[in-house]
Amino acid sequence: MNVRIGNFLYHYRNILFPVVYLLLFLKGPDGPFLTADYRIAALAGILIALAGQLVRAVTIGLEYIKRGGKNRMPYADDLVQGGIFAHCRNPLYVGNFTILLGTGIASNSFWFMAVGIPFFFIGYHFIISAEENFLRGKFGGQYDDYCRRVNRVIPRLGGIGATLGSMSFNWKRLVSAEYNSTFAWMIAVCASVLQNVWLSGSYSLSNPVVIAMWTGAGLTVAGYIVARVLKKTGRLRVLPAGAQAA
Repeated sequence: MNVRIGNFLYHYRNILFPVVYLLLFLKGPDGPFLTADYRIAALAGILIALAGQLVRAVTIGLEYIKRGGKNRMPYADDLVQGGIFAHCRNPLYVGNFTILLGTGIASNSFWFMAVGIPFFFIGYHFIISAEENFLRGKFGGQYDDYCRRVNRVIPRLGGIGATLGSMSFNWKRLVSAEYNSTFAWMIAVCASVLQNVWLSGSYSLSNPVVIAMWTGAGLTVAGYIVARVLKKTGRLRVLPAGAQAA
């Protein structure tokens, strides 16, 4: 049952997940809100979301993993066990959930935290089960051995310093893989915080929060455009080891 539900969610996540994201903005002048002070929620949420983005950045920068599956179903060419994957089997999902948690807190949305966060927590559980089923079927004992050595979601911190110091960081791969999703959550945070300022009746171009959010949104859009141009022009293409650019 877990695998069937996970395969369904994996297949339709690009439709289902954005619908749940809309709960970030399900608020009126009287809430419901997480806290009466949207500024505290914004600061705490942004810091948590950035922590999640850092987890994803380090994971992708150190070790490549094919994302997105194949035909919208779990798929992998290789069993990736290096980098952060030597300390946690699902660091990208840990990063995802942390970003979602931070985004929800920053939005100060009661409904996103009450409905959206449990949905994503349970949804990722099923998706991970579906991926594990695929990996176990393809890699057999090799995957079972990996599972015995590495936790499913709770990172093993022992030796992580050595891991970080022993590997080169691929910035091109990171930017190429992450600019879309990073743009999405950062714009969502800026928009939901600006909504909170508006609902509080304190929206003004001289409000420091308004200035910070519009500045953040502008920098996010600019960063997205730069990253997209670099990718489309091939400047983020990662060459195989030993190859030279033409």
